[in-house]
Amino acid sequence: MKLLFVHQNFPGQFLHLAPEMVRRGHDVLAFTDAANQRQSPIKTLRYKHEVIQPDPQATRLGRNYTLMSDRGVTVARAAMQLRETQGYVPDVIFGHSGWGETLFLKEVWPEAKLIVYAEFYYKGRGADVGFDPEFNPPTFDQVMIAQGRTAYLGQAMLHADAGLSPTEWQASTYPPLLRQNIKVIFDGVDSSVMTPNPDAQVAMPNGQVLRAGDEVLTFVNRNLEPYRGYHVFMRALPEVMAARPDVQVAIVGGDEVSYGAAPKGGKGWKDIFLNEVKDRLDLNRVHFLGKVPYQTFTALMQVSRAHAYLTYPFVLSWSMLESLSAGAVVVASDTAPVREVIRDGVNGRLVDFFDVKGWSAALIDVLAKPGAHEKMRIAARRTVLDRYDLKTICLPQMVDYVESFAPG
Repeated sequence: MKLLFVHQNFPGQFLHLAPEMVRRGHDVLAFTDAANQRQSPIKTLRYKHEVIQPDPQATRLGRNYTLMSDRGVTVARAAMQLRETQGYVPDVIFGHSGWGETLFLKEVWPEAKLIVYAEFYYKGRGADVGFDPEFNPPTFDQVMIAQGRTAYLGQAMLHADAGLSPTEWQASTYPPLLRQNIKVIFDGVDSSVMTPNPDAQVAMPNGQVLRAGDEVLTFVNRNLEPYRGYHVFMRALPEVMAARPDVQVAIVGGDEVSYGAAPKGGKGWKDIFLNEVKDRLDLNRVHFLGKVPYQTFTALMQVSRAHAYLTYPFVLSWSMLESLSAGAVVVASDTAPVREVIRDGVNGRLVDFFDVKGWSAALIDVLAKPGAHEKMRIAARRTVLDRYDLKTICLPQMVDYVESFAPG
């Protein structure tokens, strides 16, 4: 079949699926933003989109829809040109709905089947909005703003033939009318790469080398920000480091904003929360690595004795599943996306997101007693092998699902 992937940051969630569909003999094409410089073996066409910020006074709660539908129009016009000049008509389109790219593709190719990657449906209550009153006070205005952001997500699902979500909880954020048309398949973890390695080692920015077996505490996110609990982790750190004088702390993440609001005053979240506690830390044992290559992240998970992962009720990070696959003991926030994967005391530890002292105690316990948590490491990896493995579970399921929409 002719299969078109649409993602402004391709390959994104289609990193493994797109090449597999090529391997299976399908005619695969990708559509992405011209600003996206990520390389892929997949034949890729790029559309040029200029983001024009709408006047908030004019668009009010519609400003988010304006931004997303503008991109949708750009993609649809590029698609129409592709159809008119080359006669290209896909059998199946699989696109991420998060940036509006799929909104009008059915108007260009009404004969195609459209699957949308339904990652998250904003909610006024019961998810990220109002969860952390320190940064996101639960006002009624915030409820209305969140509901307003769903306009393009609801439209994307209504015009699609089906949706796909990576976790049950993320699928559950969609209203029942839309949820019934969403299949749940996780993106998959390559357990042959993210595997325990007793010989693993990784160099810190100061030249110090951390090895498997060392007392290492890790914290990893794309960016260091409240949505991923960076503030809670940093506030727990002084007590942890005082109790464990040999622990080395490796922190991965940029100083930008992926989710939520940027801090006021010009400083990034990284320095705001570091400055809050730095007088109580031995900074020679705290290593900020910024954003790192995947092989460095892999080695970090392999040398980690305790890995802290926190998140608002929001999209679940790939890194959490990957840390489980590497056999790390994950101490995670007791929030809905995490509870779907981790059972407290079985394949990880769960701590109330806001309980700073509880975080300190749990991390100290894991760091101090590696032998007592060995069964937990084994169970963590078994969770991935049984439910989230890329090659044996997730990718075959994804392939079957997409091929079920092929003509005939």
